[in-house]
Amino acid sequence: MSNPVISSDKVEGTTVYASNGDKLGSIDDLIIDKRSGQVRYAALEFGGFLGVGTDRYPVPWAMLKYDTNLDGYVVPLSERQLEGAPRYAQNDEPTYDDSYGRRVYDYYGVGW
Repeated sequence: MSNPVISSDKVEGTTVYASNGDKLGSIDDLIIDKRSGQVRYAALEFGGFLGVGTDRYPVPWAMLKYDTNLDGYVVPLSERQLEGAPRYAQNDEPTYDDSYGRRVYDYYGVGW
């Protein structure tokens, strides 16, 4: 069995795919709960062109599943679903408080 842990700097930049295999974007950042130490979100970089004009989409970490064949993460989402999802510009990070977290988790239908 391979090592079950990974450094955050190796997760950042990893490609994220839709269930059908289409590339959605890549992980820009991990958002970690200070108290529990658990990763709460992966900030998915999506949209724009060649990294310009891309927004960040916080996706609940539990939604991402690593696929060794793709060497990337797979989420049960389509590009269309992401277009209406909570997001922020690269230089405009939101306050990740409980209210914001509930809004993100509710959008994806994941229990908070």
